[in-house]
Amino acid sequence: MPELPEVEVTRRGIDAPLRGARVLSARLGKPLRWPLGVAPESLAGTAVGPVARRGKYLWLPLHRSNVGGADGGLLLHLGMSGSLALAAHAGEPGPHDHFDLVTTQGTLRLTDPRRFGAVVWSPSLADDPAARLLASLGAEPFDAALTPESFHAALQQRRAPIKAVLLSGAVVVGAGNIYACEALYQAGIHPALGCDRISRPRAARLLAALRLTLARALELGGSTLRDFRDAHGMSGEFQAQAQVYGRAGETCARCGGSVRRVVQAQRSTFFCAGCQKR
Repeated sequence: MPELPEVEVTRRGIDAPLRGARVLSARLGKPLRWPLGVAPESLAGTAVGPVARRGKYLWLPLHRSNVGGADGGLLLHLGMSGSLALAAHAGEPGPHDHFDLVTTQGTLRLTDPRRFGAVVWSPSLADDPAARLLASLGAEPFDAALTPESFHAALQQRRAPIKAVLLSGAVVVGAGNIYACEALYQAGIHPALGCDRISRPRAARLLAALRLTLARALELGGSTLRDFRDAHGMSGEFQAQAQVYGRAGETCARCGGSVRRVVQAQRSTFFCAGCQKR
């Protein structure tokens, strides 16, 4: 599913082209995870502001020049299989195209085969429903306020396996399955190790590994395991450089051992037992 790198790549792809664009119309297809919350026609006449990201959500502010200030905006989530594309001529929507925002700078289209994505109107990020949906998110991984000390302190409050806590996003957002596996491998930490047993030095290594992994994923356009495409239709390339994810049975490049696959909380976890210690 699209994680922080894929969502950030999407944000970068649509931000500049859409800034100041005037909304001409909006179209809803089949129902998504939550209702839009307003009539689609009410979005016409608004102007798009700078696109922001929080965790795996995108925030598309919409302004009315005749009033001044922001009327609100759209909070978008790509779900498990969604992607956003911005095209000058989008063509007729297909069976998996569930939302169109037609603007003077092209059509922003959400394609989501599984329909777990969402497009929700909110008066602001500080008001519901946006505030409610974002309330449980942990720190942004590149936020300077997230220090090795604060990261370690947050982990000490949890006894669950570190892989599960990374996936939950409650401590730090963005570490989806592929990135959590890769960061834990780089840090030499077993995915089943309880968070409260991680020392301060190991927590510091993990935070550094997570930041390096996510930064590299951003450079490579994210990962495309099945459906993801960026705003210009390009696939991500990070998965081709993964050291352990999807490589069960292969030789570990670091120690010569064998990469293993186990299931944690119904998710595949890939790791090297020789490199990653409890």
